[in-house]
Amino acid sequence: MKSLITRYSRFTRHYFVIGLALLLFSCQSKDKAGDDDDTKVASQTAVTVTAVDSSALTDYIDLNATSTTLQKNYVKSNANGYIQEVNAQLGHDVKKDEVLFTIKTKEAQTIGNSINVLDTTFKFSGINKIRASAPGYISQISHQAGDYVQDGEALATISDRSSFVFLMQLPYELKQYVKAGQNVDLTLPGGTKITGSVSSFMPSVDTVAQTQGVVIKINAGQQIPENLVARARIVKASKSNTQSLPKSAILANETQTEFWVMKLINNTTAVKVPIKEGIQSGDRVEILSPKFSGKDKIIVTGNYGLADTAKVKIIAQ
Repeated sequence: MKSLITRYSRFTRHYFVIGLALLLFSCQSKDKAGDDDDTKVASQTAVTVTAVDSSALTDYIDLNATSTTLQKNYVKSNANGYIQEVNAQLGHDVKKDEVLFTIKTKEAQTIGNSINVLDTTFKFSGINKIRASAPGYISQISHQAGDYVQDGEALATISDRSSFVFLMQLPYELKQYVKAGQNVDLTLPGGTKITGSVSSFMPSVDTVAQTQGVVIKINAGQQIPENLVARARIVKASKSNTQSLPKSAILANETQTEFWVMKLINNTTAVKVPIKEGIQSGDRVEILSPKFSGKDKIIVTGNYGLADTAKVKIIAQ
């Protein structure tokens, strides 16, 4: 009986050890499987996706254009003398032949009226009236009443409103995009938009900047001050209906000679698709090839550094 109990006890211990070993092996297998799952989840890159959009695109460039008056007329003294009266004021409109200054000659100021007393038939006042040579507005006054001026000295400047334009500095390499008579959109400080047209080109180019002045005429009835800097928009190319993607969706090599996007072939796999770019408009880039469908999903964020056939996880679209 004692021998039977001993064998039973050994048998029980033997199977207990085997069971414990199986239990430990099972736990290790589950832990390993769990680690594999974690590694698999961790290898998925979080991305956001977008679809190809078909709309109008316009490629343009913005340049500065400064308001100015091309035609300026200078009011000059016609004798040596003293200014007695000034009828000109800055910013005021004047008409042609309007009296702006009254000058008493140096001789008349020195002699006074004594010559008329000695000879009543000699009518000498020594007063000269300086008139406006052209209509416009007074943009500069150089002298005031009481000043001594010499013959030919500038007294004031009259700016001709009919010659008011915007002068745009155009890089010479972009001249192909600007033609005479072409409409140009101008945006003034504050957001006001006006439309002008290219009138002419200046005959010289700035030596340092290599820019050419372009004269843009606007409606003469618009009251705009001189030296105001506006933004002129020059259209380089325009397409009415073409497929495009955000700039962030497009990847390139270091030399900017090859371009591609990461396209999803299923919910967790993205592949590299080479593309050919077209025009750019703001944040959009035209895709000339290949042709994508509206259902294609293109990665827009999280795509940098992804290898071909990468595992991804969509977090937004």
